[in-house]
Amino acid sequence: MKIIRLSKILILIFIILFQIQTLQSEIIVMSSCDDKQDEFLKNEYILNLDELIMTRNYVYKEKTYKKYRITDLSVKKSNTYVRNIYEENGKILTYKHGYPQFYTQILFEIGKPEIFIKTVLNDEEGISKISNCKNIEKFKKES
Repeated sequence: MKIIRLSKILILIFIILFQIQTLQSEIIVMSSCDDKQDEFLKNEYILNLDELIMTRNYVYKEKTYKKYRITDLSVKKSNTYVRNIYEENGKILTYKHGYPQFYTQILFEIGKPEIFIKTVLNDEEGISKISNCKNIEKFKKES
């Protein structure tokens, strides 16, 4: 009887600990990010490492907005987009965007303020720095 009761208690403890661990996720917010080409009032990247998604929120400055609006009427002054991400060798990458012969990915190195774009054309890879973020905050989300 004591063994059955002890095993029930151990199973209950295991279930509680397992739920606590799965309810915590790490979120990294990279904000005040500059850009080589464009000017922004707001430019931030939110990496949810538990749900494996990246959310980018940005607001163009008027000059940049007008530059893109001239050739594309669908451009908005402020926008948000979400991409799926994965981790590989201490780096975080968005899923490939484009065709098998030519695609791009946004690349983050954990704990570093730089953001890169990885471009691949016919298996030739190029990596360029696109942004540097002034603020990096890590959160443990509990729900």
